[in-house]
Amino acid sequence: MKFYSLNGKAPVVSFDVAVVNGIAPDKGLYFPEQINSLPKSFFETIENLSNEDIAFTAIRQFVEETIPDDILRGILKEVLDFDFPVVDITPNIGTLELFHGPTMAFKDVGARFMAQCLGYFSRSHKQEVTVLVATSGDTGGAVANGFLGVDGVNVVILYPSGKVSDIQERQLTTLGQNITALEVDGTFDDCQAMVKNAFLDKDLLQHLKLTSANSINVARWLPQLFYFLFAYKQAKSKGKDIVFSVPSGNFGNICAGFVAQRLGMPVKHFIAATNVNDTVPQYMMTKEYSPKPSTATISNAMDVGDPSNFIRIRHLFQDNYETLKDNLSSYSFNDVQTKQALKEIYAINGYIADPHGAVGYLGLRKYQEQHPNVYGIFLETAHPVKFLDVVEDTLTEKLEIPSQILRVMGKNKASIKIATYQDLKQYLKKS
Repeated sequence: MKFYSLNGKAPVVSFDVAVVNGIAPDKGLYFPEQINSLPKSFFETIENLSNEDIAFTAIRQFVEETIPDDILRGILKEVLDFDFPVVDITPNIGTLELFHGPTMAFKDVGARFMAQCLGYFSRSHKQEVTVLVATSGDTGGAVANGFLGVDGVNVVILYPSGKVSDIQERQLTTLGQNITALEVDGTFDDCQAMVKNAFLDKDLLQHLKLTSANSINVARWLPQLFYFLFAYKQAKSKGKDIVFSVPSGNFGNICAGFVAQRLGMPVKHFIAATNVNDTVPQYMMTKEYSPKPSTATISNAMDVGDPSNFIRIRHLFQDNYETLKDNLSSYSFNDVQTKQALKEIYAINGYIADPHGAVGYLGLRKYQEQHPNVYGIFLETAHPVKFLDVVEDTLTEKLEIPSQILRVMGKNKASIKIATYQDLKQYLKKS
């Protein structure tokens, strides 16, 4: 399988080159040359397969030329060593819990998969790589944990000062070793702009090899398709059409869901649920894509004004608006509605969601107003304890702190404050 740039002005490359490059030389996102459907029998008997077998079958076509089967199975064994349960909220609504990994966020799978791949590739390339990543919350912790101690890889994480939760900040600023946190005086969009500028800076690129660990990187993005297959395995027995409601910021997760659909997974519809950063919901109403500066919310991992992966989604549907609309609905919700949803979910059966999951729930409920007979799954993308103050204040309930979080609570934060791209460039050239 080869990968090409969506800008169409760069050479076609193998998976390993796409991963190491992060983005193409023409600054386009990489995309697989084809997505081959899996046999119908795979989905007919999926409940008899282990998660590792499902993941191996789904991802193999994208990596087989660069990662031998035995190495791939070893990587998946390391990456998928926790559960992905679907928990029923009502007879027609379930939530897919994606927070049982080491940093208690859905990004653990993609970050660990990419780290394992990059570690494997670096053995043969023998070139030190700097992973440069912007985070609006959970990406930073997942990437830091996934890459911690990986030989030949240094990680530099940019995050907006005062705009991530305390626990999220501790997860990306307390590890040390090959992980450095840069605290940016600005928003996530400012962080992302600095990262993009670095990849465009020819002078900087003469000094070091950069790659990205945001979901623009194919090794971060593609493994997220596993979630939808794992959920289908569990929900298939419901005997109803299945829809997924995905809390969406940079739109990598829901884009991976569409790849799972292209592999042949039976799914009726996708819902992209956002907070007030509503660039995509507006596009789905107006056909006009108008990115804007991000606004801070209590669901901060979705505070993205110009989602990078939406271009991949449009490409999947050949930029045909009507076909896309047949497969995707998108709705936005504010913080007041999000808090009300946290209360509503809790009142149903005592389930405690996080603010991102609550937004996903709202999107699903809105879709079910017109389609009441589907079984809807909203993705619970982070453990509620990562948003402790918001959840406890909203529900007036005390949350138990899981062991994964307790490990970072007593550690000292270490970050370097920067304000401009020149600050970032100066740091990278010195490091």
